[in-house]
Amino acid sequence: MLLKTMLAAALALAPFAAMAAQPYVEIEQRLTAEQLREVGLTPEQLAKLNRMLRQQAATATETAGPDDQFEQDRAGQGRFGQGARSLIGLADGPIKSRLTGPVTGWQPGTVFVLENGQLWKVLKGSMKLRKPLQSPEIQLIPGLAGRWFLQVHEDFPKARVYRID
Repeated sequence: MLLKTMLAAALALAPFAAMAAQPYVEIEQRLTAEQLREVGLTPEQLAKLNRMLRQQAATATETAGPDDQFEQDRAGQGRFGQGARSLIGLADGPIKSRLTGPVTGWQPGTVFVLENGQLWKVLKGSMKLRKPLQSPEIQLIPGLAGRWFLQVHEDFPKARVYRID
């Protein structure tokens, strides 16, 4: 039954993965926390499904014809696109979410839990807040070469983070 559910989810999301002009976006970023709970997949199952869809998206990119690649490049969305799209990591968009629980600050090693269940750990940066923030809205901002930065508030310094789940 579980395999059927995973297969149905993969088939339902296949059109999104087949869009070769856009980078693959993980399922956890496409669905709300409520939708993820409703689907009921374990982290291992989500990882496997993401892996399968990412491979399918890569296959679709490899099988695109020269005319398809030329059109993607002209739009700045292909692998030879200009600007941020040609730099590794900057093709990803920011992730907007909310942290669970109070935040008093951070330092290397601090783990943040997002409302969708994702876990992000601070690699660099520290901040001690004067007063705790209760479940603040945050943004995870992509940087060069796969780096990610957590922004709690636009006036606070960003923490360099990486995903641990």
